[in-house]
Amino acid sequence: MNAYLELQGIRKQFGNTSVLNNVDLKIREGELVTLLGPSGCGKSTLLRCIAGLTEIDGGRMLLEQKDIVNLPPRSREIGMVFQSYALFPNLTVSENIQYGMKMRGASKEARRNRSEELLVLIDLEDKRDAYPQHLSGGQQQRVALARSLAVQPKLLLLDEPLSALDAKIRKNLRTEIRDIQKKFNMTTIFVTHDQEEALTLSDRVCLMNKGSIVQEGTPEAVYTTPRTEFVARFMGSYNVLTRPEALRLFEQLDSASESFAIRPESVLLLSEETRSDAVHAGKRIVEGTVYSVTILGNIIRYSIDVAGVMLTIDTLNDGRSLRIKERSLVSLALDGSQLLHLDREGA
Repeated sequence: MNAYLELQGIRKQFGNTSVLNNVDLKIREGELVTLLGPSGCGKSTLLRCIAGLTEIDGGRMLLEQKDIVNLPPRSREIGMVFQSYALFPNLTVSENIQYGMKMRGASKEARRNRSEELLVLIDLEDKRDAYPQHLSGGQQQRVALARSLAVQPKLLLLDEPLSALDAKIRKNLRTEIRDIQKKFNMTTIFVTHDQEEALTLSDRVCLMNKGSIVQEGTPEAVYTTPRTEFVARFMGSYNVLTRPEALRLFEQLDSASESFAIRPESVLLLSEETRSDAVHAGKRIVEGTVYSVTILGNIIRYSIDVAGVMLTIDTLNDGRSLRIKERSLVSLALDGSQLLHLDREGA
């Protein structure tokens, strides 16, 4: 892969704690890559290291084949948007957007023209003279994004920029961010702990744990083919099974693996009508007891005890699906082809 940004063996320690462990990463020009992982995995530290806000202890960073490790932040031509917005309260929206350009010596006309272009892009033309305290959280975040884009950075870094917003605004704004990123063909690294956000936004997802990238790939690949227990547990509420548990459910296994996973939507709840179809299709039929029922919007999530193994099962909440009460006895169809073999390393 031709790398626009390349990280080679990035290391960082705080005291005796290793935060980044020889991180390698290549990013293509125009690509949006998401660093996904739990709190404390090192994703925000890696972003700050790329921006030059945190010094690294070892490794190289090449942006357009130029090593930027020893450059100060202002010379790296990198834009960064923070979770906290970090707008200047005494400057108007337009002045906030122009600030970086002003610091770089751009003319008033160039600053004004660029600001007007970006105000149209973020749909805040009518707020050009407003101050940040008079804007909603979503509007402030759009201004912070426009301010970073104003200086035409070579690389855009977004550090959990949507985490302080409510769910509806988050969904709308992440769509806007993706549209803007595509329009400018802006090489972008997005940091989040939200799986849905990562799957929705990204060209590629890099899942981090304990200072390392443990799996990377397209959103679909990372979701459908987790390689380790950690990835399976973090992505999509997989049912992670030990070998004895998998044998209890499937009776025989075609792998020597000690750990397995199956997605919640890959286990089917059966009615009397669908049971015979499942038998004819060669599915394994097992019986279980419903432990709990949770409504998650368009999904109904069941926890079902099958031979002492607690399975999570998702069905579509479309008004036609089975609606089953707690402590009900149910039949399930298992498909051995949907059982994934995992590496226990990284669990």
